[in-house]
Amino acid sequence: MTNKSHKAVLLARRKRRIRKQIAGTPECPRVSVSRSLKQISAQVIDDTTGRTLAAVSSLGLKVPGGNIEGAKQVGKALAEAAVAKGVTTVCFDRNGRLFHGRVKALADAAREAGLKF
Repeated sequence: MTNKSHKAVLLARRKRRIRKQIAGTPECPRVSVSRSLKQISAQVIDDTTGRTLAAVSSLGLKVPGGNIEGAKQVGKALAEAAVAKGVTTVCFDRNGRLFHGRVKALADAAREAGLKF
């Protein structure tokens, strides 16, 4: 019998299903979003080389990541870091989470700051 809760099993299934279709390339890297109850983080990843091109978290920015305003600040900082590295077009990996709330706020802020999804 597994120790994982039913919600965790369903989240893992959604993550696998999404990652089968999304892969980051040098021309269009992947933006992976991770969120917990108190923090949110995102990174730009080139899956062909396995390198992280840019990464930002609410812990590093010293902002509360458990609300939408913190997610917007993380999205804006991620976009600025990615554009500084020469990345303008990305594919968005929501990591099995629903595209609303903090995940949507992070994506919208990144779009406004110059990233194209």
